[in-house]
Amino acid sequence: MPLPIVHHADYDADSVPDGHRFPMRKYTLVADILRERGETFLVPAHAPESWLHLAHDPAYVTGVLTSSLDRKTARRVGFEMTPAIAARTRASVGGTCLATRLALEHGAAVNLAGGSHHADYEGGAGFCVFNDVAVAARVALEEGLVRQIAVIDCDVHHGDGTARIFADDPRVFTSSIHCEDNWPREKPPSDLDIGLDKGMGDGAYLSALENMIGQVFARTAPDLIFYNAGVDPHAGDRLGHLELSDDGLKARDRIVAEACRARAIPIVGVLGGGYSKDPMAVARRHVFMVEALQEIAAVSA
Repeated sequence: MPLPIVHHADYDADSVPDGHRFPMRKYTLVADILRERGETFLVPAHAPESWLHLAHDPAYVTGVLTSSLDRKTARRVGFEMTPAIAARTRASVGGTCLATRLALEHGAAVNLAGGSHHADYEGGAGFCVFNDVAVAARVALEEGLVRQIAVIDCDVHHGDGTARIFADDPRVFTSSIHCEDNWPREKPPSDLDIGLDKGMGDGAYLSALENMIGQVFARTAPDLIFYNAGVDPHAGDRLGHLELSDDGLKARDRIVAEACRARAIPIVGVLGGGYSKDPMAVARRHVFMVEALQEIAAVSA
């Protein structure tokens, strides 16, 4: 079967203007690129409120869903809390939950959103409203679909929210490879953290990534992998401070995908961050992860 790809029109919240630091339009553009190639998408349902409570404070969830968050909390997230933002984040969480089920059935699946790793139990931050990977992991665990999960987070920013949510949950092994001298300044420990120096290029980065992946599988035996494939390590990213090329990102995605295929571990790919001024450039880079998972899906078939 072709790689299952999940997308919802609500991923692109039109209440966020094009001039915003967060390139919201990239979600539509990624889908357009793949649609032009003949890909079709599975449409997720919006995540029910009960699922969101598995990873987030119910009071915070209510504030988001009713557009009633206080200004300080909303400012920390980075978006004005509107009905469109609430719909977007519920759709994104629902998409990662659907992709999880599809990956367990088919070996790999992609959500064309997600990777909101700065949101923790208390609330959101850094353009992350709800932590879709954390919710999807908890849903899969609570429903008995898996016993052990690992998160491989390759977004350029530390996966602080995910680390906090699972700090006392041995069922989820968290790992993060990121630029150390970058936001967030406070980096609560993941189970495995690889902090990189600014300006690191393809060769040194890929070597560090292979080392991290080796450590992940030496320390845990997951039934499922969540892969945050943020493209903000790219040299053209405004917020990344690393110097990966297009080829470096492609190699990164292939390394992660092949590591999972070689061990027959289902993998869920989510987009993560990307902050270049050109939304189309960001969208094209996000497609690299889809292509890498399509390759392993074809080999597995």
